[in-house]
Amino acid sequence: MEGTRRLPAAPSRLLAASTRPRAVATLAGCAILVAVLGVLFAHQTTADGFDRAVDAPLVTVFSGHSALADVFAFPGTTIPAVVLSAAMVVACLLTRRIDGAVLAAVAVPAAVGLNDALLKPWVHRSYLGQPAYPSGHTASVSALAATTIVLLLASPRPRRRLRTSILAVTYLLTVSVVVGVIGMPYHYFTDTVAGAAVGTGTVCALALLLDLIPAVRPSRTPAVPPARIPAVRPSRTPRRSAAS
Repeated sequence: MEGTRRLPAAPSRLLAASTRPRAVATLAGCAILVAVLGVLFAHQTTADGFDRAVDAPLVTVFSGHSALADVFAFPGTTIPAVVLSAAMVVACLLTRRIDGAVLAAVAVPAAVGLNDALLKPWVHRSYLGQPAYPSGHTASVSALAATTIVLLLASPRPRRRLRTSILAVTYLLTVSVVVGVIGMPYHYFTDTVAGAAVGTGTVCALALLLDLIPAVRPSRTPAVPPARIPAVRPSRTPRRSAAS
């Protein structure tokens, strides 16, 4: 309509409207899983039957090959977490996704902090005398994987094959860490399940919170049309008749 300007489109969010209910459900599921397993395994110092059945083959395979187990677990350590998080922060800043940069910068520290400062002391499950539940290595790599998924879903630029390749790599790294920490042996299998839930749930919570922060939007006040000045028509002087 003449005299008004079009309202600007709302800025994109980390989570699309159709994705937010799934993120809420995932967050709730992760929280329930961590809480239930925490109650079941509180103050436990030995593996139960289920963990023993899952862990024993991996512990046997890596017996005498602790260096190989370290290689498998390496993606869940500090250096890869810092490097990969920094890479995602830079990529988001280059594409002007400030919310994505904040998510990438905060996800791993938040997940590991929640894991080590709150959950491990609360559950106090130990493996060879060390706090084990949940797995901090798995929480770290799962937070990286979940952050990658959120950023890929929020960005229309990567092609489908590229997205699939990146997701495959993140899943493989997560599985690698799980295998490594069990084979070292540092953790029970259920520790890694809880660690994955902590990392994933933390990213879902952060993405939902960041989407609640009001974005800077252009004014929606309609533009005031400029006053129109009527055109001045030249006056027509009546012609005098010849008789006059």
